[in-house]
Amino acid sequence: MPRRTPRSAERRLEILQSAAAAFRRRGYHGASVEEIARALKMTKGNLYYYFRDKQDILFGCHEYSLGVALELLERVEAEPLPPDERLRRLIAGFVHLIIDELHGTGLTLELEALPRPLWQKVVAKRDRFDRGLRKILQDGMDQGLFVPGDPKLLAFAIMGALNWISRWYDPRGEAHSDDIAASFADYLVAGLRTG
Repeated sequence: MPRRTPRSAERRLEILQSAAAAFRRRGYHGASVEEIARALKMTKGNLYYYFRDKQDILFGCHEYSLGVALELLERVEAEPLPPDERLRRLIAGFVHLIIDELHGTGLTLELEALPRPLWQKVVAKRDRFDRGLRKILQDGMDQGLFVPGDPKLLAFAIMGALNWISRWYDPRGEAHSDDIAASFADYLVAGLRTG
């Protein structure tokens, strides 16, 4: 594994972003390492300096995106705010993650293509995010801010809406990430409020 320098970390991120875009367009099995490298004006050999193989790149995509999502969750959890405001910030931050960080690529990229040990690592991180979201929902119910419901199903509904952004988002469209983040946060939180 190469020594990690700021430049190599930046280059790894560029590779992950190129790969995520290729996986979004063509699927994991349809995208080639050559295509990912070509988009970055690299050779396939240069790309292998940063990643062992295509599975390693896919795992890197998940590791990066879930790492950013968990950092967002930790910041939101640390804020001394009521649950409805924490949920708003989490939703808005997640929209920005999908649009601004991942350039419209979802977090659910071809998870089944990973070997079981890597799949388990990704699922453990995804579950940590899910537990944090459910806790915010439960806190809101316990404090009477949100209507009673099943936090698990509500979390699925919220994440389903957010993850679907990657299916319809077009950076050339009229709506920008701030508009989408505010609209989704307003709509999803309003649907949970008691009054």
